Amino acid sequence: MDFTTAAALLELCEGEGLSLAQAMTRRETSLMDTPEPEIRRRLAHSLEIMKNAAATALAAPQKTMGGLIGGEAVALEKRRAAGRSACGSMMARAAAIAMGTLEVNASMGLIVAAPTAGSCGVLPGALLAQAEEFGFSDEELIDALLAASAVGYLIARNATIAGAQGGCQAEVGSASAMAAAAVVQLHGGTPRQSLAAAGIALVGLMGLVCDPIGGLVESPCQGRNATGAAQALVAAEEALAGIGAPAPLDEVIAAMYAVGRSLPRELRETALGGIAAAPSACARCKGCS
Repeated sequence: MDFTTAAALLELCEGEGLSLAQAMTRRETSLMDTPEPEIRRRLAHSLEIMKNAAATALAAPQKTMGGLIGGEAVALEKRRAAGRSACGSMMARAAAIAMGTLEVNASMGLIVAAPTAGSCGVLPGALLAQAEEFGFSDEELIDALLAASAVGYLIARNATIAGAQGGCQAEVGSASAMAAAAVVQLHGGTPRQSLAAAGIALVGLMGLVCDPIGGLVESPCQGRNATGAAQALVAAEEALAGIGAPAPLDEVIAAMYAVGRSLPRELRETALGGIAAAPSACARCKGCS
């Protein structure tokens, strides 16, 4: 059951009539010697943390460690609630949740690193907004988290999810791929469509650099979490419409890893390049003055 590639995962799913969630459950129960109810209990706990983080940030601005962000999620939510969203209510809600969750992380609050703390808003942003829009149950969201974990496992195993190694594409890009596969699962898509969505999302964010202002996981990280959630929703929509990725997911993951290794160190979480090196950005950070 320890599939190591997306191709092997797809073969397992199609050969045995499994969803990504079911395949990942089999893997966890067989390799970790953990019964399925316990796996789902743990995921339910993670889901509750995601909901609490979103609610915390949308209720009031959070005081972050670096002071570079705070209140953006509330501002987005107010605009959405007023019916003025330029991108539609559900997409605006996803962005607000994604940005708010990152704000909670930056204020040392409790979040779920999915797959990393710096990309913690993408998955809850996409999934919780979908649940509110379409009425998905917690059990369906747990299945979606299992589907997301299958994609995250493949990326972590065969490439990297660390910004210091692969740039922000490895963090927010991976989170977006996970969320895209999860959204397809929610809407009853096939495993092939879920993996296609993951590939589409990852390709869309390929090359994204990691350039945190002042070395803090605040800005531009917060906005990129919103971008990752939006990318996931668009990728899922494409896949559910029958549109495929430019290449199989295994090849997309390999390409992302190659791009990440080719990025100069200034663009891999060192805060020495990209927007972090812009004079105005440096002026915002006390540590740079």
